[in-house]
Amino acid sequence: METLIINGNEKQFPDALPDTLADLIEQLEVESKTIIAEVDGRIVECDNFGKTKVTNGQKIELVRFMGGG
Repeated sequence: METLIINGNEKQFPDALPDTLADLIEQLEVESKTIIAEVDGRIVECDNFGKTKVTNGQKIELVRFMGGG
């Protein structure tokens, strides 16, 4: 079983990890246009979500923009 640490929480993937960060974001049902992603301490531009491979054990932070005032 493969695992990712997402926002400090361990998430296990019994079948297989998503191939890319974009696939992960889609699987988590998060709107990619409203987040900033960090993979192992490195900020990933949203244009590169589909190019960023996901590997077992990575630490991923997804920060969502919130409107308000």
